[in-house]
Amino acid sequence: MTEPRPPAPDPVSALLHLEARARAASDRAQLEFVIANETWQLAQYRQAVVWRSDALGRPAIAIVSGLAALEGDTPFTLWIERVAAELWSSKVARRVEAHDLSADLEEGWAEWLPPRALYVPLLSPGGESLGAALYVRDAAWDDVTIDFFGRLHEAYGYSAWALSRRDSWTGKLAGWMRAPSAWLIAALLALGCLFVPVRMSALAPAEVIALDAQVVAAPMDGVVKAFHVAPNQAVAKDDLLFTLDDTTLAAKREVAAKALETARADALLAAQKAFDNDRSRAELAVLQGRVKEKEAELASLAQLLERIEVRAPRDGIVVFGDPNDWIGKPVVTGERIAQIADPKDAGVLVWLPAADAINLEPGAEIRLFLHVAPLAPLNAHLAQTSYQAIPSPEGVVGYRLRGRFTVTEPDARIGLKGTAKLYGDRVPLVYLALRRPLATLREWSGW
Repeated sequence: MTEPRPPAPDPVSALLHLEARARAASDRAQLEFVIANETWQLAQYRQAVVWRSDALGRPAIAIVSGLAALEGDTPFTLWIERVAAELWSSKVARRVEAHDLSADLEEGWAEWLPPRALYVPLLSPGGESLGAALYVRDAAWDDVTIDFFGRLHEAYGYSAWALSRRDSWTGKLAGWMRAPSAWLIAALLALGCLFVPVRMSALAPAEVIALDAQVVAAPMDGVVKAFHVAPNQAVAKDDLLFTLDDTTLAAKREVAAKALETARADALLAAQKAFDNDRSRAELAVLQGRVKEKEAELASLAQLLERIEVRAPRDGIVVFGDPNDWIGKPVVTGERIAQIADPKDAGVLVWLPAADAINLEPGAEIRLFLHVAPLAPLNAHLAQTSYQAIPSPEGVVGYRLRGRFTVTEPDARIGLKGTAKLYGDRVPLVYLALRRPLATLREWSGW
């Protein structure tokens, strides 16, 4: 330990010298050494104890004057830590004597310390307790000395606060950023990050569909009369799905039946006259041909009447909209009315807007986030994509993509909607960041 300087005759000079020493301290340990061992230049004392605030804001012994090393868990350190705990809440310098402490601590005062002490806290500019110092001696502490110690420890507290900020990670970062080479290194790191490979991705509305659904179309021109199944109902092969109105066909069949009876009667009468009338014999062949014509017409109408009942071509789930949207609506031959889907053959239909299109290879990864289960994405892979962009049902021009689920998904019910995230190739980050702005600039500028 260095030999302390003798007391200065002028306390102001000592105060200025000690403040300069506090500002020159390079770390908390050096500052605490100055507090414990060099404050003696301002006023004499027999011993000094300095505490610092630990991570939990409790006092911990940092240094004791005159001791090169402080042994932990000794009777003195345990007793002095209890003294600090009682005085820790004080925010101003105060005189302390044995009777100011609790009874159990008062008994040990005469054993460890001189009779009179001065407790001075170390505070940050915001009033936070950073530590404290206790100076003990035989003589009483006068008010002038206490004022000088209070002024000096304000400087000590500010230095402790500045060193604590410098030693924290934010202070170290701020100090590093002030270095001339820091900005160059940061610029090089930022430039390097621009070339980090990332996966391109796009979000698009999606729907669970049947990949190999069989279309149920109108077998002829007519008007839908009734539906016999509900949407998304399971049906078996040859179950009745819907029927067309038969009013017109039934009337035509009645007229054709009457016409057939008339043609047969005319042919029979001509056959009876043909025995003795050459003219009737010549008309007989024409009348018999008319009978066959009427029979064919009646048979055709009978076949059409059989086709007004549309049945399921296979087992599955019948998929269509609201039945009320179809009942009474005229349909033409081949118009799609419903689909028969296999629930085990579910897939995903994605409408990727043309503005968000990315390069996708067959088998590209697709993650489907259903609206009913947004936290449980379903995995699929790209199976088919349209050659060119077409209007979607929402009127947005985009590409029609179809994906197949990687594994059988029991929760993927046909008709559920959600959002699909499609993953493309890996590209540099700078390309991903500038792709949309450059495309917009090119559309605006024309180059």
